[in-house]
Amino acid sequence: MTHWNLADAKNRFSELVNLALTQGPQRVRRRNDEVIVVDAKEYERLKGKRPKFKDYLTKGPSFEDLNLERDQDAGREFEL
Repeated sequence: MTHWNLADAKNRFSELVNLALTQGPQRVRRRNDEVIVVDAKEYERLKGKRPKFKDYLTKGPSFEDLNLERDQDAGREFEL
């Protein structure tokens, strides 16, 4: 993985992008922060496929044992 400082990455951004597309991830550093520039296909692969929300609710985990009853206690007393 190639390492870049922020100033070089800004000045040679096209080269940075081309290298990310052809050679793989590129690391860019600014003081104590770092980011990785990566090809969009690689990012999607790393992120993984997430189910749609509707599919998650219908086919996801069972909520059968989840207790949804609300405590009927009025709570603490307070004065206005």
